[in-house]
Order: sequence, then C-alpha cells, then structure tokens
Amino acid sequence: MEKKLQPRKTKEEEGIGLFSLLKYLLLSYLCTGLALMALAFVLYRFRLSGQVVSIVIIVIYVAATFLAGFLAGRKAGSRRFLWGLLEGSAYFLVLALLSLAIYHSVGDLTHSFLTTLLLCACGGMSGGMFGGSR
Repeated sequence: MEKKLQPRKTKEEEGIGLFSLLKYLLLSYLCTGLALMALAFVLYRFRLSGQVVSIVIIVIYVAATFLAGFLAGRKAGSRRFLWGLLEGSAYFLVLALLSLAIYHSVGDLTHSFLTTLLLCACGGMSGGMFGGSR
C-alpha cells in the first residue's frame, strides 16, 4: 500500500484554531476591563454625564471587538471577515451570559440589546477585514 503524500497546507488553508480564538477573546476582555477602569477614573474625576459614559462604553465595545477581529483575521489569512464576525459574536455572547448570571436577565429583546449585538459583530468583522491587509 502506497501512501500518497499530501501537500502541506498553507497558512491560508489552515484557518485558525479554537485556542487562538479564545486567546483573542480573552485579550479583548482584558482591554475592555482596563478601558472601563480608566473610564471609571475619568468619571470620578470629571463627573461626566450619563450620555457621554454610554457613548464611551459603546466605543470600548467596538474597539475591543475590532481588536479581537483584527488579530483573528491576521492569523486566519482567508475568510478574515468571517473569523472577525465570529470573534465579535463570541464577545457579545459572553457579555450576554455575564449579564444573565449577574442580573438574572438580559432584558427583553430591546433596541439596546440588538444594537449591542450588531455593534460587536460589525466591530469584529471590520477588524477581521483590516487584519489581513498588509
């Protein structure tokens, strides 16, 4: 019986592993935590309005998912937008599960819930698209 040698897969054909996805997700949550601590300090020092704080939190979510998507896209090589979308969606899923665990509710499917899902998914997907450009 002869074994046929398979050609080695290139980086683009291999895709990205689960460990890498989890590593980038953890890194994005670490960045989120640091940014939220910085926001809390700024809020304490300058007494920001609730509207400004909400906008900054949204920017933090998008930036964190962009980072995760960017790193996943850079690692994946092909289908970068899909890997970024997966990272953004996973970020939102963890966020929703934490909300469920802490508040015993994720709220009803309101505007803010769906908007956060869309922002996280789009942030990750755009990061994935930019992650592959060199």
